[in-house]
Amino acid sequence: MPELQIRQAIRDAIKEEMERDDRVFILGEEVGHYNGAYKCTEGLLDQFGEKRVVDTPIVETGFSGVGIGAAMCGLRPIVEFMTFNFSAVAFDQILNNAAKIHHMTNGQFSCPIVFRGPNAAAHMLGSTHSQAFDAFYAHIPGLKVISVATAYDAKGLLKSAIRDPNPVIFFESEVMYAQRGEVPDEEYLIPIGEADIKRSGADVTLITWGQSVPTSLEAAKLAAEKDLDVEVIDLRTLRPLDEAAIIESVKKTNRAVVAYHGWPYGGVGAEIVDRIQRVAFDWLDAPVLRECYEDLNMPYAENLENIIIPSAERILSALEKVSYR
Repeated sequence: MPELQIRQAIRDAIKEEMERDDRVFILGEEVGHYNGAYKCTEGLLDQFGEKRVVDTPIVETGFSGVGIGAAMCGLRPIVEFMTFNFSAVAFDQILNNAAKIHHMTNGQFSCPIVFRGPNAAAHMLGSTHSQAFDAFYAHIPGLKVISVATAYDAKGLLKSAIRDPNPVIFFESEVMYAQRGEVPDEEYLIPIGEADIKRSGADVTLITWGQSVPTSLEAAKLAAEKDLDVEVIDLRTLRPLDEAAIIESVKKTNRAVVAYHGWPYGGVGAEIVDRIQRVAFDWLDAPVLRECYEDLNMPYAENLENIIIPSAERILSALEKVSYR
């Protein structure tokens, strides 16, 4: 299979869906003439024109509302946020309109829309540009939430998200757009709501997603050098959550660590820990631990930023703790 950057896989997914369905269009800041802030829409304007690749002003609440209205009228818009930090000004549109319109109209309207863009910390962007919005959106009934870490998953899940009749939040990572991975030439879809075992193991279950996946795999390699066999589960979808995959793995390993980009208080990691201890308590031989951001605003200085973000060494330490090593 050819290797593509994650940005290329995203672009191919959008391109293929726009070719397949003329209701699909994309809008956002710099998606057209600039080819996207991270080049995820490169070449789409030349192929599909300005009616389907729409450059917008810097007004997230405005173009989010336009997308929601278009979805209610039967189109399938893709809204690109230059960063999900900017989606905060569109909360009312996303949380109170997109997520609730099907319910509040008793099924008379659907809202098949995708909100996509980079999430969580990048490099030295400061506290207002380094936030992880996983918990914000996963908290809301009516939204589906996806977080990808590979080119293969990015393409297959984005195509599924575009075809889904519900509003979907699609998290990417600014620091991972250039990472490469194998992507089939033939069309494929990945079902929303299915986790993926990125590494099989027998001693500890390491649950992760998004930007923390490569760091978790690195931690698993370090653990292997200490004869600790770690199973790495990439959730891929945060809502709906693949609880069955998590519980099945925990029943096998009897130990679990959750590693992710995001704050500890009220996060997705806390939800996962709760589900494990409620559903699989009898199989646990150690407390479930989390490795995530320190409970602080993200500093700008790189050396301080590295202290906040969970490293492979920090994740390894948690793995050793639950294994009593």
